[in-house]
Amino acid sequence: MGVLETIARIVQLGGEGKHGSHVAAMRARFEARTGAFRPEDPWFEERSRAFWCDAVTTGRFGRVVEADLTDEERAWLGPLERAHRGLFRAAAAARDEDGDGGPHGAQLLLDVWSGAELAVTSFDDPSRAELAAASAQLFDARVVGSEDPWEVAFVPGAVFHPPDATAAITPVLAAARARSMRTDEALDALLRMERTLRSLSRVKAAYAYRAEALSPTAPVVPVRRAAKDPK
Repeated sequence: MGVLETIARIVQLGGEGKHGSHVAAMRARFEARTGAFRPEDPWFEERSRAFWCDAVTTGRFGRVVEADLTDEERAWLGPLERAHRGLFRAAAAARDEDGDGGPHGAQLLLDVWSGAELAVTSFDDPSRAELAAASAQLFDARVVGSEDPWEVAFVPGAVFHPPDATAAITPVLAAARARSMRTDEALDALLRMERTLRSLSRVKAAYAYRAEALSPTAPVVPVRRAAKDPK
């Protein structure tokens, strides 16, 4: 039983009614950190997947349903809780240069937040399609690994920031580092900015992606003052 199958099983169990109150509380906390989403929103499905990505990793939801998992599935709970979260861009496929059986043909991901480089060997089909369709975009994602068996998997539920936001994100990350923000704090703030940009029309990405919006209590969108009466 691989990690992707384990994730799917945990999410399936999360849909059962007996866990409804626990899932609702997790989602409320996720929305408070990253922005609200409702069924009528065009981004609902994407944010729902991002919520479950957070739930099975940082949220440790696997522990809630552990009694319903097999031994093989339980073995993945620790690695999932230690999953690496980053703000990635895709690079060329990695190669097994020394012939030691490493991740030949894996997808190399570069984390612009931490500087880590990860060669990912396993994707679910929707994530692989999203990555193939991305155009030099930065994306918030989690990666989980295991040595036995060797596997580095892309956790379903990545959020892709729009291509025109990349330039605006660079100074935001610099400001986050200057404030010594933790990874989750900084990347959750970027998700709030992405949510704000989607909710606006005919505005540039720099209007939503701003260092001033890093604080969860600060308004993401600057308040425009009314023009003075020329009289």
